[in-house]
Amino acid sequence: MLTEERFARILSILESMGSVTVQQLMTELDASESTIRRDLTALDAKGQLTKVHGGAILKATGYNTIDDNVISRKGMNAEAKEVIAKYAANLIEPGDFVYLDAGTTTERMIDFITCKQAVFVTNAISHAKKLSELGFTVYILGGEFKAVTEAIVGEEAVTTLDKYNFTKGFWGANGVNMQKGFSTPEIKEALVKKKSMENCKDRYILCDETKFSKISSVTFAAFTDATVITTGLKQKAFLSCKNVCNITT
Repeated sequence: MLTEERFARILSILESMGSVTVQQLMTELDASESTIRRDLTALDAKGQLTKVHGGAILKATGYNTIDDNVISRKGMNAEAKEVIAKYAANLIEPGDFVYLDAGTTTERMIDFITCKQAVFVTNAISHAKKLSELGFTVYILGGEFKAVTEAIVGEEAVTTLDKYNFTKGFWGANGVNMQKGFSTPEIKEALVKKKSMENCKDRYILCDETKFSKISSVTFAAFTDATVITTGLKQKAFLSCKNVCNITT
């Protein structure tokens, strides 16, 4: 097999699996260990994968440094968001003190929440309004209003969070990456996510498969800090993680 053919096969395998070992590639390509290691070094130098001890992982497929507005995000991956939101809503139990992060998937959760014996805190005006209209007890953080994501952010919101201790919390993320963790484009919003997660017992990140292997500007938590709820995920590297819940429909 020619070098360029091996490169293409390695990248194809990595795309489907998310990560691969040298031994796996030796079997798949019927090549020697030295050849595979040389190929991985070359592909890493080209920026096409990330070489790690014993193999390689998928290169982050994109960097996201700008937030899309809420209106445009509501129509993106709507079916997946509904599946994720319904599953997450069923995790709320009587007596829970719940943090609900701003975001389109967390907002979709509200349509499926049936437990009236839970209390909610949110940094999204739209979430608070919807919860209140449905008869839930809800508190909203104070602080700076960010129009693009319709979220309350900033120092005042972070300070307000100091007094809360949540039993469960649900957050969105623009990027989910094993090395860089959970990330979002804007630092003020990242600080609110970070503080609310620190003050929560059971933490859940809600995201569709398009967010995996992505990196955004500011990391607000490590990858192992929360359970990720998703659906339709195909990257085997993430599917093997104990903190990833891939809902099948």
